[in-house]
Amino acid sequence: MADVMISVSTLSALNSALKRILVEFDEVGSRTGELQEAIDRPAGRSGLCDRTREFESGWDDRRAALVEKLTAIQASVESTCTGWTDFDAELANNLTLDSAGTATPPADL
Repeated sequence: MADVMISVSTLSALNSALKRILVEFDEVGSRTGELQEAIDRPAGRSGLCDRTREFESGWDDRRAALVEKLTAIQASVESTCTGWTDFDAELANNLTLDSAGTATPPADL
């Protein structure tokens, strides 16, 4: 299996993007009635408004499921990013230089 290398900065950018998506999904929930209000009852008929209400209700359910999954993914990405950043800082703090100026990690890492 080939190695996969992803930089911490890429993980951090992904984490930020996922957070923005989650905020947008949260905010769109407060705007669901806007479409229905904009459509109103053209020509005194409610069929189109009823269909948009059904669509928005279904979308609310699917969006909730997406938010749940995206929240788990975002938490995993954030945890991975934090873990690697902490490990890198710990490793850097524990490096020693030999007489030639070469950095060597401690034996217990």
